[in-house]
Amino acid sequence: MLTVALPKGRIAQETLDIFETIFDKKFIFDDRKLILDVDNFRFLLVRNQDVPAYVYHQAADIGVVGLDVLEEKEFDLLRLLDLKIGRCRVCVGMKNEDTLDYNLPDIKIATKMVNITKNYFSKKAMAVEVIKLYGSIELAPLVGLSDAIVDIVETGTTMKQNGLKVVETIMESSAHLIANKNSFIEKKEEILSLYHKIEKYI
Repeated sequence: MLTVALPKGRIAQETLDIFETIFDKKFIFDDRKLILDVDNFRFLLVRNQDVPAYVYHQAADIGVVGLDVLEEKEFDLLRLLDLKIGRCRVCVGMKNEDTLDYNLPDIKIATKMVNITKNYFSKKAMAVEVIKLYGSIELAPLVGLSDAIVDIVETGTTMKQNGLKVVETIMESSAHLIANKNSFIEKKEEILSLYHKIEKYI
């Protein structure tokens, strides 16, 4: 049996749609259930940010997760395939009237994505103070908590509605199929078989 960690929400639904198409079977979670068993698959519904942990600690053999989460968590996992779903960008945002001045002695950046932010600005040799928030990131520059934010942007509407603009794109992201390295060795045939079916579908 292959255990698959899926992030709750749209990506889980789109992934299950792919499975339904390639296996010609229904893959539907019962109301509020977090585990779904169909044939040789067990699906786990977990928080997006937790998918790499489930796969890394082998509670799941494979998983589907955004590239942004993989880069942020920095777990040693196999990246098998870009599923081309859940596309978004990780961007630097600021108030419409502000500009990003790289010469300032220190810039405050509010974000959920601390590692991506630190890595990005250290490559630019900029001293930034990173303030970790868990939500409502757009609020931070509006109330003077930070000079800028680093956040996920799908359409840019949320930033616009809050008087912010995208000043730089750090990375493009989409959902990837990942695998635990030990699982890949132990269940190579099953994982590769699934990989080829999904690749063909995409």
